[in-house]
Amino acid sequence: QVQLVESGGGSVQAGRSLRLSCAVSGDIYMKFCMAWFRQAPGKEREGVAAIDSDGSTRYADSVKGRFTISEDNAKNTLHLQMNSLKPEDTAIYYCAARTYGGYGRVPIVPHEYNYWGQGTQVTVSS
Repeated sequence: QVQLVESGGGSVQAGRSLRLSCAVSGDIYMKFCMAWFRQAPGKEREGVAAIDSDGSTRYADSVKGRFTISEDNAKNTLHLQMNSLKPEDTAIYYCAARTYGGYGRVPIVPHEYNYWGQGTQVTVSS
């Protein structure tokens, strides 16, 4: 079992930054990769960024150059640095972990992940 708890969400104006964190606990040795997803009202959950245990990363086109995913393994924490925020970034952001292998490029779609946090709200105003 892996437990994930997100923090760092909030309300900001467009152009500003936020840093999300995800505390990982439980059977953390089981995780192969981790990711951030988001879901806006009335929309499907979408992948934002993912990171493999070897440090390989992958980003959605909509956030490339603005968002950075990173892991602090000493503190068992996943981060998402979000810069130059836009109103369209408004969503609930979820942290997710995958505890099994069998993939090539690090996945960034929801059905590839088997553990989820409860989410943190990010609201960006124009």
